Formats: sequence, C-alpha cells, structure tokens
Amino acid sequence: MMTNLELARLLLDFGLVVLIWMVQLLIYPSFKYYSTTSLLKWHSRYTFNMALIVIPFMFGQLIIYTVQVFQEQSFFYVFGMIVVILLWLSTFLQFVPLHQAITNNKFSSNTLSQLVVRNWIRTALWSVLFIWSLVDVF
Repeated sequence: MMTNLELARLLLDFGLVVLIWMVQLLIYPSFKYYSTTSLLKWHSRYTFNMALIVIPFMFGQLIIYTVQVFQEQSFFYVFGMIVVILLWLSTFLQFVPLHQAITNNKFSSNTLSQLVVRNWIRTALWSVLFIWSLVDVF
C-alpha cells in the first residue's frame, strides 16, 4: 500500500516532469521568437511566475527525498536523492546564470540556444526520477 509520503513524492515528481517537458518543448524554444525588448519584458514576468510554481515543488521534492533517505538508506532513495541534488546543482549553476544574462540584457542567440540544449539534461533527469518513483510505488 502506498504511504502518504510516497504519494506526495510521486505527485511532486509528476508535476516537475510535466513542467520540465513544457519548458523544454514550448517555453525555452519560444524565447528566440521574441524581439529583445519583448523578451526582456516577458522574461521578468516569466521568471517571477515560474518561481512561484517551481520553488515549492523543488523544495517539496528535496524534503521528501531527504526524509526518505534518513528513514531508509536503500539504493532507491539514495539514487533519487543524488538525482535531486544534481537537478538543484544544474538549476543554480547553469540556469540561474543564463536567466540572469537575459534579465540583465547581456544575452545572445547562443544564450537562448544554451537554455534549450542544457535543459535536455534536466528533462532527462526529472523524467528518470518520475519513472523511478513509479517503479517504487507500483
């Protein structure tokens, strides 16, 4: 039987995998179609609103995996925690600087391309994590 913690983890993992695929296939590719002025205006709104969604999900995911690792140091939970840590590192070391470059109007078409190319790593990691969660629960 699925516990409340497992259900919460599965829902957070699902939410983040859906979100990252939308970002990968729709949002990041659309940035190259904006004029510089329009992108600067849109990007400030996008990053604020996206943070309202992503931050609770990412913190929730981190908290649940941390709790589960402390409850049981199994391969499943340790692997999941490693993936979550990699996602956090990727987000803050790669994507925050790219978004800051856009916010500060110090970006090029290469910056926009890097968002899409580098985001495949996060897309793959969140997809693997969700499938990993499904396997654990079922």
